[in-house]
Amino acid sequence: MIPITIFEGKKVAVFGLGGSGLATLEALAAGGAQLFAYDDREASREKAAEIEGVEICDLQSADWSQFAALVLSPGVPLTHPEPHWSVKLAKEAGVEVIGDIELFCRERRASGIDAPFIAITGTNGKSTTTALITHLLTEAGLDVQMGGNIGTPVLALEPLAAERIYVIEVSSYQIDLAPGINPSIGVLMNISADHLDRHGDLMNYARIKSRLVASSDQAVVALDDRLSANIASNLRLKGVPVTTISGFGNERAMVAAPDGILQSMQGDFLFNLDQARALRGTHNAQNAAAAIAVARQFDLPPSVLVAGLKSFGGLEHRMEEVGHQDGILFINDSKATNADATSRALASFPKLHWILGGLPKAGGISSLVDYFGRIEHAYLIGEASEEFAATLAASRVPFSFCGHMDLALERAINACKNAGPRTDKEDHVILLSPACASFDQFPNFMKRGDIFREAVQHYLSTGAVAVDPDHHAPEDAAPKALASEEQ
Repeated sequence: MIPITIFEGKKVAVFGLGGSGLATLEALAAGGAQLFAYDDREASREKAAEIEGVEICDLQSADWSQFAALVLSPGVPLTHPEPHWSVKLAKEAGVEVIGDIELFCRERRASGIDAPFIAITGTNGKSTTTALITHLLTEAGLDVQMGGNIGTPVLALEPLAAERIYVIEVSSYQIDLAPGINPSIGVLMNISADHLDRHGDLMNYARIKSRLVASSDQAVVALDDRLSANIASNLRLKGVPVTTISGFGNERAMVAAPDGILQSMQGDFLFNLDQARALRGTHNAQNAAAAIAVARQFDLPPSVLVAGLKSFGGLEHRMEEVGHQDGILFINDSKATNADATSRALASFPKLHWILGGLPKAGGISSLVDYFGRIEHAYLIGEASEEFAATLAASRVPFSFCGHMDLALERAINACKNAGPRTDKEDHVILLSPACASFDQFPNFMKRGDIFREAVQHYLSTGAVAVDPDHHAPEDAAPKALASEEQ
């Protein structure tokens, strides 16, 4: 835990008592703050009440003039679609609203401990990049702590130390709650439309993302989308040191990967990404370029970086190989909760069987039309099924309504078996890449991916998919599936 001493003796309100909220309470309590906490969920309030020095208080009826700050969970709306009631009360009382990343940054400055702080953001790729940076630095023998949006809350990490490196994934929600964020190295992977319900529009979303690199001592910015490339140019005009990267052969990039050959444009690093199985696909070329750009700041020899790239095992739920048997390769890409993320998975295979669907996001899958020629068959699950079926049918992509994950997996496996070995001697690929949020059927994308992985493992060990008898496709699914299959 990182004790937060900057509010010692002061009263602080905390709203949102999930994993990061509880870690925040423990860190503030360890630093001597007087804490008043609340959450709409009774179970969360009960957990918070077990922390010494925390008073569970209905903040709607509290005296806000007593609070020095409101520490808000990043999952609670700050501005859009409208501010949460706790935010409104705080602003009416002139109380600042911040998050756990801001607490980390303030404590780091106040402590005088110059611990390296690497912050990674972007619409897609930030989790893999965070994990890969951590892996490269750890394999080099450095003391590294990884957390933030990727899993372990930042304040639950080991205490600040001068030689300890903090590699932190930071979401747009967290940046919005961190006005004083100041990484040693800030990384911006890419920007595409996402979370607009929480940020209003794309330009505001981009502005929030850009704050992370604008306030960094050293910025690493990808040039593979227009908004990020513009941000890189603006940073240079303002005098911020910028290392530009690309997953392609962008001649303006300082680290790039033309045709999968990762290289420094200074000519002192060269690596064929085909040697790193967990980093297949152009999207992972961008992730690897960003990780190498960061790791090179620590003067690590190329041989150490190459060894780290080869030994990287990948990230759970992001292009994760969960099984391979009888010429069928199973890929869990449950973390692909929007079409842009799924495009990266579809681009990684010449032919595939695609399991998709869930709670749809704006735009659906229409932006993926360029990849539809790769789809041998699509298996639809969740609330998005009807919408996605219409898009697929318009492009004459064969599809079936499956309703649930287990049915989709069973049908995909049967289709691969019936097709026999591919003529190009490549594996059949069954890809879960939903292009949707998970909340219609699962608590989160992790659980969705876990269930897929478990179902695949059951098949690999028994030769059969365990299908829940209560899971069946809609009554009108068969005719529509048949019609699509005849196209």
